[in-house]
Amino acid sequence: MRISKLFLPTLKEVPTDAVITSHILMVRAGMIRTLSAGIYSFLPLGYKMIKKVSAIIQREMDAIDGQEFHLPALNPKELWEQTGRVEAFGETMFQIKNRDYVLAPTHEEVIAEIAANHIKSYRDLPQIWYQIQTKFRNETRPRSGVIRGREFLMKDSYSLDATPEGLDKSYDLHAEAYRKIFSACGLKFFEVGASSGAMGGSGSQEFMVESDAGEDTCAICDNCNYAANVEVASAKVADFKRNETSEELKDIHTPNIRTIDELSDFLKIPTVRCAKSRVYMHNEKPILVLMLGNDEVNESKLLSALGGKVRPAHPDELKEITGADAGSIGPIETRMRVIADVKLLNANNMFSGANKNDYHIGGIDFVRDIPQCKFFDLHFVEAGSGCSNCGSKLRVVKAIELGHIFKLGTKYSEALGAKFLDESGKEHSIIMGSYGIGVERIVACLIEQNHDSKGIKWPMEIAPFKVHLLGVNMKNDNVRSTADKIYYEFNESDIETLYDDRNDVSAGFKFNDADLLGMPLQVIIGEKNLAHNRVEIKNRATGEKQLVEIGQVLRTVQSLIT
Repeated sequence: MRISKLFLPTLKEVPTDAVITSHILMVRAGMIRTLSAGIYSFLPLGYKMIKKVSAIIQREMDAIDGQEFHLPALNPKELWEQTGRVEAFGETMFQIKNRDYVLAPTHEEVIAEIAANHIKSYRDLPQIWYQIQTKFRNETRPRSGVIRGREFLMKDSYSLDATPEGLDKSYDLHAEAYRKIFSACGLKFFEVGASSGAMGGSGSQEFMVESDAGEDTCAICDNCNYAANVEVASAKVADFKRNETSEELKDIHTPNIRTIDELSDFLKIPTVRCAKSRVYMHNEKPILVLMLGNDEVNESKLLSALGGKVRPAHPDELKEITGADAGSIGPIETRMRVIADVKLLNANNMFSGANKNDYHIGGIDFVRDIPQCKFFDLHFVEAGSGCSNCGSKLRVVKAIELGHIFKLGTKYSEALGAKFLDESGKEHSIIMGSYGIGVERIVACLIEQNHDSKGIKWPMEIAPFKVHLLGVNMKNDNVRSTADKIYYEFNESDIETLYDDRNDVSAGFKFNDADLLGMPLQVIIGEKNLAHNRVEIKNRATGEKQLVEIGQVLRTVQSLIT
C-alpha cells in the first residue's frame, strides 16, 4: 500500500484523553479516533489489524468445528428478562427508551432461543456456534482506550452438549484453540482460574496479559506457574498462634471507635488481634462474616462459599439486625449465622464489636465462644503469600483479560426451554458453555507488550505490513525508480508492504513515522547507499541494520520474514 494513497493521520503529540500506552499509540499511529467516550472509529490501518486478528480467530474456531453465525445486536428485552439478566446487568445494559429492546452485551439468550426452536434430539448435539460481533456495555467510566469501551468487537462462541462429559470436551477444545490464537498473534499470556460472576456456571478460566494498564489483579507463582485472578486465588495460610490461656469475655467501653485501626490504637494491640465484622444478606437473611484485622471480604469467594444471592446489608438494616451501627458489631450473643475467614480458625483472645454502640468485647475464643462458626477462604491473596501449590512467594500483578471461558451448565437452556430428547426419549436441558475473546483487546495488548519510546514494534506474526519501504528522497529519479521496482517485486512475492512514496515530507519525518508505525522490517532507499548499489534493511524490534546489494533485497527480506 502506498502511503500517498492511504488515509493515515499520524500525530506527533500525545492525545489529551489517552493515558495508557496502547491508547496513545493507536491514536498517534492513525489507527483509531475517538467519537465519544468509549466509542472509537477504526481507521484503515487499525481495521486492517482487526481483520488480521479476526482471521486467526476464525481459523482456529473452524478447526474445532465451530460454525460462524451473525446474531442481532438488538434484542427483545423479554428474552433477557427470562434469564434475570436485565436486573443482573443493571445500568451496564443499554436499553432502548420507550421500546422493549436492549443492545446485547453478549448472546447466551439468543443462542439458547435458537437452540430451543431447532435442537430436538441428542443426535443434533454437540454443536459449537460462534460469531465475531459488536457488543455494547454502558461502562460508567470508559477508559484505557479500546481495552474498555462502550462498543466493542468480541468473538463469542457457545457450546451445546448432551452430557457434562461433552461440555468438558467442548471446554477443553476452546481452551486449546485460545492458546493457539494468542500464540499465533505473538502474545505472551498466562491462564488463571476465575470467578464466573453474573455469567453463572460451574467453571471459569481467563487468559491474561500482564500489564500495568490492566484492570484485573492476578496472583502468580513463577516457580510452579500457578496463576489465578485474586477473586478466586488461594494461598497457604499459617495456623493461628493461640495464646496458652484464653481470657474471660469482657466488655470494653470504646467511645467513637469505628475502625480496626482506631481500635488497635485505643487498646494498644496489634490489628491481628481484632476480628472485623461485616454483615451480609444471604437470600435476604443476615449473616455475619468475620475477617482477621484489616482484611477485606473477597465477595467473589463469599458468593462461591454461600451460593444463592448475596449482598452487603444496608446501613439502615444494621441497627435492626444487630442493635448497633457498623464498627460496633460482633459475634457474641448474635442470632445471625456466623462464618469466618480461615485465618481466624482456632483464634483466641480476640477483640470484636459488642453489638452495642461504643462498646467492644475482648477475650473472644472462637473455639469456646463461637462453636457454631464455619470457616472459609474469604480473604484476598497478598503479594509474598505462600503459593498453595508449592509454597513459593506469590506475585500480585495487574493484568488485561484477553479471553474468558465458562461452563454455563443449564442456566440459560432451562430459562428459555432449550431441551432435547435422549436415546430413551427422556427430556433434558441442553448443557451450555460460553467463550469470549476481545478482538480489539488483542491489538491493544500487542502494543502494550511491543513498543518503545518511538512507537510500536509489531511482532512479525501479526504486523499490519511485514515491510515498511521508504524512499528517502522521492524527487531523485534513481531513488524513486529503485523504490518502485522493489515495491513491485515485494508485491509479486506476496510480501505485505507499506510504501512511503511521499515526496512532500522530509527524511526525518518519514523515519519518525516508520518507527511510530512499527512494521517489523524497514527497507530504506537512499541516494548515498544507492551510489554503492545498496539499500539498508533495519529490524524495528532490535534496531539492527544491514546493507544489502539491490539484487539480494528480495531474498534477504524473504528470509527475515519466514
